[in-house]
Amino acid sequence: MVLSLVTRHLSLSHDDEGNAESRRISATCRENDMFTGLVEGIGKVKELSRFGEDLSITISPLFDMPDIRTGDSVSVDGVCLTVTRVNQGSFRLDVSSETLSKSTLTAIKVGDEVNLERALRLTDRLGGHLVSGHVDGVGRILKKEQKQRSWVLRFGVEESLLRYVIEKGSVTVDGISLTVNRCDDQGFEVNVIPQTGKETGILKKKVGDPVNVETDLIGKYVEKLFLKSKELRPEKASLIDEKLLRKHGFEV
Repeated sequence: MVLSLVTRHLSLSHDDEGNAESRRISATCRENDMFTGLVEGIGKVKELSRFGEDLSITISPLFDMPDIRTGDSVSVDGVCLTVTRVNQGSFRLDVSSETLSKSTLTAIKVGDEVNLERALRLTDRLGGHLVSGHVDGVGRILKKEQKQRSWVLRFGVEESLLRYVIEKGSVTVDGISLTVNRCDDQGFEVNVIPQTGKETGILKKKVGDPVNVETDLIGKYVEKLFLKSKELRPEKASLIDEKLLRKHGFEV
């Protein structure tokens, strides 16, 4: 099932610079690109430009990204965006008003640090889990507690998102693939190991800070398929009838 989802969603084609520059600003990400939730490194917001309700962000990566080019998809704190221009030491991405309304990017400022990951290629290892970069909603840090070398973080999210969060399942927070330690009706907890804390900005956040949350993609597919099957076979229609009972030795 995972392989079929990867081949369905991964795109191997890249737009040339002319086509990408002519895109409308509302097209913030190619919908077929996927990510793993394994953040490559941190970038710093260099410049912000407003275009009505839309936004243009220029980011300087704090790690080596020599092959970044116009048309590439990049996850910025878990939000899939398309590179519209590449300058020496930085690149620009456009964000639509719809994306702003569903993510923490609506409050982003010059100087902020963000988690960056380039889109998954078909030949890459899937080390995290399948991440679309389409944020489901914004959560908040409810607890931040250090235990030995790791940190336990608890997040509060809307009830509509918690239905897709299960213990020992996967969840994406600010673009980071994390395993759910435990969850309840109010939120969920994860463990952040030192390596993840070092390579991302998650441990720089404080209790009360907002985060982008994307729940497990496969769970959404399963729910949709299940609901569709219920529509095709109404609950009132019983599979047990007189013929079936007689076949198995029941007197009717």
